[in-house]
Order: sequence, then structure tokens, then C-alpha cells
Amino acid sequence: MPVVAEALLTVALVVALGLVLRRSGAVPAPSWAPLERLTYFVLFPALLFVELARADLAGSGAAKIALVLVTAQLAMAALAFALRRPLALDGPRLGALVQGVVRWNSYTALALAPLLFGPAALGPAAVAVGSLTPVANLVSVWVLTRHGGGPRARLAVLRGLATNPLLLACLAGLAWNLAGPPLPRFLLDALLVLGRATLALGLLAMGAALEPLRGHGALGVLAAAALGRLVVEPLLAIGLARLVGLDGIALGVVALCSAVPTSSTAYLLARALGGDAELTAAVTTVTTVLAIVTLPAVLSLVL
Repeated sequence: MPVVAEALLTVALVVALGLVLRRSGAVPAPSWAPLERLTYFVLFPALLFVELARADLAGSGAAKIALVLVTAQLAMAALAFALRRPLALDGPRLGALVQGVVRWNSYTALALAPLLFGPAALGPAAVAVGSLTPVANLVSVWVLTRHGGGPRARLAVLRGLATNPLLLACLAGLAWNLAGPPLPRFLLDALLVLGRATLALGLLAMGAALEPLRGHGALGVLAAAALGRLVVEPLLAIGLARLVGLDGIALGVVALCSAVPTSSTAYLLARALGGDAELTAAVTTVTTVLAIVTLPAVLSLVL
């Protein structure tokens, strides 16, 4: 699968560059936080808004894409809870496993989608972000506040969810799309410029956030998270997608978005809400490395 290999290599090189820049000190450690905030609060919302505002929602199977991905996501969360007793997990480690299977690396998916399926894939990929992101946040916050922080932390994070820039951008893009008028050319061009910067900075920040593995005695969680995130969830999503009649680009986007590794933002949430942050970082690192092998295998089922 040369196309998949080339696309993965493209993304891997940018991620590796971020890791090198952080570890070498070429970009000092304090500089990454402002870059991440710029990407999260400005660039990424601009990309989501413009892609959803101009997407062909009726023709792209948006409702089916959202239904399939969220169903698979919730099924994996239920499976993680079912493994709590067999793996003898305390609350913080349960949070690491749940986040490992429900949180997905949207930067990787959005970078790979147009490389694999062409520019038309950005619309369905934005639909995936708009459906998976709120569910991932709600599930993660629920499990971590129940087993980690307290009511005060819960209220603070729920308030943050209500003002989440990614969710607001998705809602605004959908509202503009449904309202009907095309985006003014000057606004479209400005948003496209911002959108092009999103993926580069997002992938660089992802590489900078990777941490080396350390001993933590939780191999069961790492194995379960990797197997669930990279194998079980994409197979379930692909099966459901075929069942509801998705094919072509829509099917490819479903496979891609369900098979990318765990998002590095899981670590930040675990640290904020009393989860096992070190184990969560390990889950992100392991799934990111293993995805180099598993993602081409998953995509071979739909390409």
C-alpha cells in the first residue's frame, strides 16, 4: 500500500520534527504551550468551521458517519469498564484505559484524510471531529471526575466543555451550512490560510508532547488500550459502516478516524482531574508507535 505508507511517512516526519525540536531545545519548552493554545483556540476551530460550512452534508453521509463512529466509541468505553475487574484497575488507571480507547488524535486523521482520499475527505473528517470530540470529552470527564477530582473540578471542566472552541466551531459551521449562504470569498480565503497552518502546528505539537516510556507496572492497561484503540474499534466501525451502506470516501474516513492513536490531550485532562497521568502518557506513546503498523493494515480493508 504505497499511498498509505507515503501518507504515514509524511505525518511521521512532521511529528518526529516536533520531537526533535523539543528535545534539542531549538524551540524552548516554554514556547510550546502558546503554540498549542494558538492551534487549539484559533487555527483548529477555523479549519473545522470552514470545512463544515462548505461540506456537502447530504451527499457525504454525515449522519451515518457520526452514528457509526459514536456507536463504536461508546462500545469501546463500555468494554473498558467491563475490563476493570479482570485487570484489577483502580479509578485513575480505569481513567487511563477509558481515555485510551475513546480519545482519538484528530490532527493525525485530518492530516492523513486528504493525502489518502483527496481534498473531498476533509468534509467527512470534520463531521467526525464534530461527533467524536464531544463524546470523548464527556466520557473522559465523567470517568475522571467520578474517580479522580471532586465536584469543584467537575463543574470547572463542564463549564470548559460548554465553551470548548472545537465544539463551538463545529456548531457554527453546521449552522452556516444549514442556513445556506456561501461563505464570502475574503472570509473563505482567510479561513483556508488558517486551516493550512493547523495541521503542521498540530503535528509538531503532538511530537513535542510525546514522552519516553517509564516503568509503571500497568502492562494490562497498555495492551488493552492499544488493542481496543487500534484494532477492535476500527474493525467494529468498519463493520457498522458497511452495515449502514457507507462506501468510498465516507467509509475510508470512518476507518481512518477510528484507527488513529490516542490523543496527547488525554494526558492534560488526566493531570487536571487526578487521573494516572503517567500511565495515560504511556498509552498515548504506545498507540502512536503501534499505529505505524496497525493503521496500514486497517486501511487495507477499505482501499
